[in-house]
Amino acid sequence: MQGAAKDSYLAAARELLEQIAATQDEVLERASRICSDAIAAGGLAHAFGTGHSRIPVEELFPRYGSFPGFNPIVELSMTFHTQVVGANGQRQAMFIERVEGLAEQILASYDLGPPDAMLVFSAGGVTAVPIEMAMGARERDLPVVAVTSVANSAAATPLHSSGTRLLDHADVVVDLCTPAGDALIQVDGVDTPVSPGSTVAGVAIANEIKARTAAALAQRGLLPPVITSAALVGPDRSAQLFDAAYAEHARRAGRALWRE
Repeated sequence: MQGAAKDSYLAAARELLEQIAATQDEVLERASRICSDAIAAGGLAHAFGTGHSRIPVEELFPRYGSFPGFNPIVELSMTFHTQVVGANGQRQAMFIERVEGLAEQILASYDLGPPDAMLVFSAGGVTAVPIEMAMGARERDLPVVAVTSVANSAAATPLHSSGTRLLDHADVVVDLCTPAGDALIQVDGVDTPVSPGSTVAGVAIANEIKARTAAALAQRGLLPPVITSAALVGPDRSAQLFDAAYAEHARRAGRALWRE
């Protein structure tokens, strides 16, 4: 068939996940330990991402199978891509995530400090806002976990005036294991690949960190309520867990918000 894909995306995604499992176990354990220590101490593991890297942030909390302690920080101006053109279009979003100084304005809305931690998701790893979120977190004495493509970071030109990349400002780097440019599938007769892998990789990594963090917290008897579907535990128990989880998140998030 003319224009046929040389490889199956499902096969490529499976291979990608297997590579993550084979190479990232140690750093995933370190990342999970940072998160569990923060949550066990009453703090938050904040998570930030721009563009499509906001997707794994939403995996962490709130959704079924998640629990308070992870705090998603997502700016709509850098993640609302479905308009594509016109108001709130893709050009604006891509421009905004390259603006130096913006991350500090985001962080100014929070009163961050130990025992909190910061996870920054960025498939590219070279744009200003994710880099400066990591820098700002470190300046506030938070351990930083970067989830990024090491191959893309090495291949891409840094867009920050410091000449640094996200991975230069992290205590732990979890490699998405995606190639430079992200796309996994080469189509016959087409010189540019299609079907990116970073979302599959990022979501898997986020849930692996979540699962390991849950296990560590449960071992200490400190796992917060887990949001659970009524299909699994019945409507009454589901509602109780939902209310308890949201109340706990509100308590922790209230502490982290800036107060004069």
